[in-house]
Amino acid sequence: MDKNFIIGLVLIMLMLIGYQILVPKPVEPTPEEQVVQDTSKASVASTIVPDSIQAPSQSNDSVPQIAPKELVIETADTRVVFTNKGGVMKEVLLKKYKTYDQKPLYLIAENHNSFRIIFPTQTGDVNLTDQFFSTTSENQTLTGKDSAIVTYQTTLKNNQVVEQTYVVHGTGYVIDYGIKSNGSGLADKAVQFNWNNDLLQLENDMSKNREVVTINYYTDELLSLPTSATSNEEEKTADPVKWFTIKHKYFLSGLIAAKHALTNVSLRADVNPNDSTIVKTMHVTAGIPMSAIQKGDAKYQFFLGPNEYHLVDKVKAENFDQNVYLGYAFLKPINKFFLVPLFNFLEKFVGNYGLLIILLVLFVKTLLTPLTYKSYISMAKMKLLSPELEQIRAQNPDDMAKQQQDQMKLYQQVGVSPLSGCIPVLATMPILFSLFFLFPNLIELRQQSFLWASDLSTYDSFIKLPVTIPLGIGNHISLFTILMTASSIGYAYYNNQVTPTQPGPVNMKMLGYIMPLMFMFVLNSFPAGLTFYYFVSNVVTIAQQLLIKRFVNEDKIRAILEDNRKKNANGEKKQNKFQKYLEKSLQAADEAKKKQAELEKRSKKK
Repeated sequence: MDKNFIIGLVLIMLMLIGYQILVPKPVEPTPEEQVVQDTSKASVASTIVPDSIQAPSQSNDSVPQIAPKELVIETADTRVVFTNKGGVMKEVLLKKYKTYDQKPLYLIAENHNSFRIIFPTQTGDVNLTDQFFSTTSENQTLTGKDSAIVTYQTTLKNNQVVEQTYVVHGTGYVIDYGIKSNGSGLADKAVQFNWNNDLLQLENDMSKNREVVTINYYTDELLSLPTSATSNEEEKTADPVKWFTIKHKYFLSGLIAAKHALTNVSLRADVNPNDSTIVKTMHVTAGIPMSAIQKGDAKYQFFLGPNEYHLVDKVKAENFDQNVYLGYAFLKPINKFFLVPLFNFLEKFVGNYGLLIILLVLFVKTLLTPLTYKSYISMAKMKLLSPELEQIRAQNPDDMAKQQQDQMKLYQQVGVSPLSGCIPVLATMPILFSLFFLFPNLIELRQQSFLWASDLSTYDSFIKLPVTIPLGIGNHISLFTILMTASSIGYAYYNNQVTPTQPGPVNMKMLGYIMPLMFMFVLNSFPAGLTFYYFVSNVVTIAQQLLIKRFVNEDKIRAILEDNRKKNANGEKKQNKFQKYLEKSLQAADEAKKKQAELEKRSKKK
């Protein structure tokens, strides 16, 4: 290298070093400025969605651009998180409840819930969910009588202001909601409200959950989206909808119209049988009248809480209590006016729900004791008549009609009504059927333990099976169901000892053993509280009859039967309605027999 080349190289190096020292470094943006830039990019990116779900919107309608911000309102019952992106609820946590595996219970969970509000304007539809709203509200923790008002505002083109207001109360699960705008025109249109909600698994049995979760909606009557554990379901209604609820097994997420009903409502339930996390994904699309929004009269309520009867019964919405299913129409009054109030009354004094169920059984059985006593007396009479009934069957072994006719004559002579033994059974059946519908819907039993059952609102998995057995058994054996079945068979055996065999094509005594076995398959996956009730009810019924037996003198009953036989033979005893019915039936049977004999004679002569 020559001398000039070396000198030039040194000078260039000195210039580079001097530049680094003397020239100031560019100032890096602060984290806050980075957030604003990132938000701006995210806002633009959020408008790029697939055509299948994209609604016409204007990405620059909100002025000025606002940084994303969350707002938390906490009460004793809930923790509600709002976001200014769309001015909607982002999370709703129920603080007094846990999932089946003791995790926090969210009815609205981030990444599993979305609200989309498509707002019509003079220049086109705007997706409010993509807009950033401003608010002056702050985080709050509320006490019982407090309430927090959260107001979100955004300005669209033509200086049109949209305002959403939420009122969170210190107690309860109702959140008031209102939306209004100062825009003019478009009164004949509707704001499209879309709610998509993933129902996360809150209870232990995924298959049972998929069989019961649904969407209820109320027009002039309660309607529900059909339930299916494996297929998607969809419905549309042109009738105005006063409220709808996305219904878990024990929880509700719903919207209630105060004045202006929702229009053009469509509902859909999507299910993926292979998904082990999400029970179903619910979609609701509804119209909010634009005229009500412009008048500031679009007022609604969200209900986000447990489906507990005494809570939903207080919600100011027509027949909102029907979200708790109380059975068929003829059974509902029994649950609504008798069993539910009785259950809630006992709840005030007994904290253990297993003991509460025992007290419920004792109360019901005590109430039915007079009928049980009459039933036992009737069975005792039938037992005393058993030798005569056997003699009747022996006299006409092949003539069933003659057997029944002679039995009716015997009943008429001694003044016995075989139907009187059925009255207590008929009186008890509506209560048993009512409980069959009530117990699976009682959130009060949820996660309440008793003996070996950790949760009375679901089956007790006393024995876990390595395989899944069809016919309702599943992959477990419920011990309460086994006890219920054993007690039912024991009760049937006891009844068969005091009840004579009745003629007919069906062996009623054998049926008494078969029916409990059939119900064992049906009820193995039902709530442990229900099968425990049936078990206790059977035990108490047997004990009742054994106690009554000690006070019943069969010799006195036999004397009464003989006395009735003599009085009826002499015409001294006045016939009751049943005896009159028997007499008419016997006369009709005799006449029919005579006519048949005459027809046979005529046919022989010919």
